[in-house]
Amino acid sequence: MAGLAEKTISPIPASVGRPRINGEQTPARFRDGTLARIDAMLVDNEKRSDFIREAVEREIKRRSA
Repeated sequence: MAGLAEKTISPIPASVGRPRINGEQTPARFRDGTLARIDAMLVDNEKRSDFIREAVEREIKRRSA
C-alpha cells in the first residue's frame, strides 16, 4: 500500500497563479490633502495604489530619458 507522499493528488503544480507584480513595498508619506487630490482624479474602479504606481513609473521613465 502506497503512503500519502507517494500519491499524486493533482497533476497541477502547487505554485499555480499569476505572477506577482508588486513584490516590493515601501511606506510613503504625503502632505495633507494629497491623497484626497489623488482620489478626486481616479476613474471608475481605479485603485489609488494603481494610480501612484503608474505615476512613479512615468516619472522614472521621464527621468531616464
